[in-house]
Amino acid sequence: MTALAGLVALPAAAGRLVVGRAAGRLLDAPRTTPAEADLGPAIDALGGEVVRLRSRDGLRLAGRWLPAEAPGTEAGAEWRADPHEAILLLHGWSGSISPDVVEYGPFLRRTAGVLGLDFRGHGDSDPAPTTFGMLEVEDVAGALAWLGERGVERVAMIGTSMGGVTALASVVVLGDGALPGADVDPDAPAHDIAPPRPRIVGVVADSVAPELTVPVANRMRTPLRRFVAARMFESASRRVGGDIRATEPIRIIGLIESVPLFLIHGAADATVPLRDANRLAAAAGPNATHWVVPDADHSASHATEPHTYEARITAFLRHAFVHARGASL
Repeated sequence: MTALAGLVALPAAAGRLVVGRAAGRLLDAPRTTPAEADLGPAIDALGGEVVRLRSRDGLRLAGRWLPAEAPGTEAGAEWRADPHEAILLLHGWSGSISPDVVEYGPFLRRTAGVLGLDFRGHGDSDPAPTTFGMLEVEDVAGALAWLGERGVERVAMIGTSMGGVTALASVVVLGDGALPGADVDPDAPAHDIAPPRPRIVGVVADSVAPELTVPVANRMRTPLRRFVAARMFESASRRVGGDIRATEPIRIIGLIESVPLFLIHGAADATVPLRDANRLAAAAGPNATHWVVPDADHSASHATEPHTYEARITAFLRHAFVHARGASL
């Protein structure tokens, strides 16, 4: 019996070893991707400035700030950017913010200034495990503080994949900022009081899965993929000392009632299949707009339908900012 128990235990131990190694790869996202090597000229052409800021828990983060473009007239509608408004651009798992700045920055900055952020453990930010939103919320908090110090009062967030997950989690964990005075110490000296935190006025979440296990499992070629992915996140959570899945989208999206949401999914997305995208949209309720882009793969909706994508996102963001301006009067 002892020998038989040992034989049974061997596959289980090997399984735990494999899951543990896979969990380590989840936490250790590549800082950059090979495609970023040729982005230098495109980044330089955009201009702006490299910024350094700190996450709420003290890590040094890198980013790029693109000032809003000069006022202009587009599609017969005049839009004048407000210096008190900004867009926070958040990237997915692996790589820096540079590819997203190059892809989305040119049209986003026609609405407001754009801050592209390297999450912890990515790009030029400090080393740290990747936690799919659990700790990246601290990075968003630092970015909001950086914007608040520069007089920004209203912020919209746009994130793809993990960036979208983090944007949703940030609204729930940090609040939408509608009550900035709630955290001010009334007894603190005037010079010690931090500037009001910007209000989050809208979120665009592109290619976001309802559960974190969905995109991980769908990239595996193994039986019981969802089960294995769940064990990977359990192992990763033990390593970082918190439940990485506690703020996954399906669990929290129903709590985001005060902030307009725009959910985007590609109909040809094999990483987050449409059936899963529809579950998330249903959980979001009537406050969310859900756009399914035909023939688009994961995080490729803009590349597939660039003109429609830019027109729809621009209209959503501008409406969110205008509505928030009225609410703040």
